[in-house]
Amino acid sequence: MFDADNHMYETTDAFTKYLPPEHAGLVKYVQVNGRTKIALRNQITEYIPNPTFSKVGPPGGQELEFRLKNPSSKTALKPGDKVVAAPPRYIESPPAFFNPAERLALLDELCIDRAMMWPTLASLLEERLADDPEATHVVVHALNQWMHEHWTFNFEDRIFPTPVITLPIIDKAIAELEWVLERGARVILIRPAPVPDNNGRRRSLALPEYDRFWKLVQDAGVLVGMHASDDGFTRYLNEWEGHTGEFLPFDKARPSAFSAIVNADYRGIKDVVTSIIGHGLATRFPDIRFMPVENGSAWVKPMIASFKKVYARTPEIFDEDPMVAFKRSVYVHPFHEENVLGLIDAMGIDNIVFGSDYPHVEGMFDPVTFVDELESLAKEDQAKIMGGNLAQLLGYDPAESRLP
Repeated sequence: MFDADNHMYETTDAFTKYLPPEHAGLVKYVQVNGRTKIALRNQITEYIPNPTFSKVGPPGGQELEFRLKNPSSKTALKPGDKVVAAPPRYIESPPAFFNPAERLALLDELCIDRAMMWPTLASLLEERLADDPEATHVVVHALNQWMHEHWTFNFEDRIFPTPVITLPIIDKAIAELEWVLERGARVILIRPAPVPDNNGRRRSLALPEYDRFWKLVQDAGVLVGMHASDDGFTRYLNEWEGHTGEFLPFDKARPSAFSAIVNADYRGIKDVVTSIIGHGLATRFPDIRFMPVENGSAWVKPMIASFKKVYARTPEIFDEDPMVAFKRSVYVHPFHEENVLGLIDAMGIDNIVFGSDYPHVEGMFDPVTFVDELESLAKEDQAKIMGGNLAQLLGYDPAESRLP
C-alpha cells in the first residue's frame, strides 16, 4: 500500500515561524466572534472554517454517511467493517494528524506502507497572494522551512511530505527547488493553475519561458505532484454569475445549476494537463512525471476524446501524438467513488495510483477498502494501483512491505 493522498494538518506557526521580520504580519491568526480565523495581508478568509484544525470532521465521514444511508448499494456497511455506526460531526484532532512519529503508528494501524503527505491549509496561499509574487515566494519558503523542520521531506522512507514550489518569479522558483532537493525532497507540489506575475497577467506553467525550471526538475528526477488547490477558477465563475468573493470548498450554500455543471467537468485540472501536452512541456521534457492528486478522473475521457479528434484533423500542429505524451508523462489518482475500471480501459493500468485523502472528512475512512473497487482485476494489477506504480515512480521495490 502506497497512498498517494494523505494529509497533514499544519500547526498555527507553519506559515509564520520562519517569516522574515520585514514580512511580519503577512499571515495572521485573528479572533472573530470567539473563533480563530486566518488572514493574509489583513484579509480574513473563510476558505478553511477552522484553520487551527483543533476540531475536524472525522476521516471519511462523508463516505460513512453515504454508506449508512444507502443500505442497498454495493458500498453499504456490513458486519465486519471497522465502523458500522454514524460518525460524529467532528472529532478532536489527534497528534497523528500533526506529527510524523504518531502518523507512522497510524499508518501501521491502517495497513499503509508508505504515503505522500500533502499540506492542507497551504492550498489557499497562492491565489490570495496572486498580485504580490514576492510575498508569495516568501510565505512559501517559510512554509517549506517549517515543513522540513517538523516533518522532514522523507520520514523513515515511509512518509513523503511535499514541499510547495511556486512559480511567479522563475529565479526564485529555481532557488526554492534547489533548496528542497538539497534536503531530500522526492516529490514537489505545483499548484495546477495559471501562474500570475507582477503585471496582473497569468500564463501557463507549460510555456517555454519556464523551461529553465523544468530542466532542473527533469535532471533531478523529482515527481511533480499537482494536488487540488484554489486554482483561481472562481474568478471565471464569478464573471458568469455576477458574484464577487473567494473560493470556499466547504460552503454549505446550494450552488447554482450553472456552477455545478461547470465544476463537474473538472475544468481546472483538465486545462492544466491539456496545456502540459498541448504546449509541448511533456515533449520537451519527456522524463518528467506529473501526478494530479485529489482531482479525480472524470476529466480524463473527455480530454482523451479531444486529443484524438484534434490530432486526427491537424497532426502537424503537434510535436508528437498527444496520447503518447499523456500516457508516458501523466499518472492519475481517481476518486474511490468513480469508475476505476473505465479509467483503466481509457489509459491502461500502469498510470493509475490509489489515494485515500486521509484524514479529510471527504476522503476514505478505511483506505485499504479501495481494493474492493478492483476485485475483478488480477492480483498483480490490483497491486500496481494500490502501491506498485507509485513505488516505482519513487524508485522503491513495489513488493517491499514497510509494515512492522
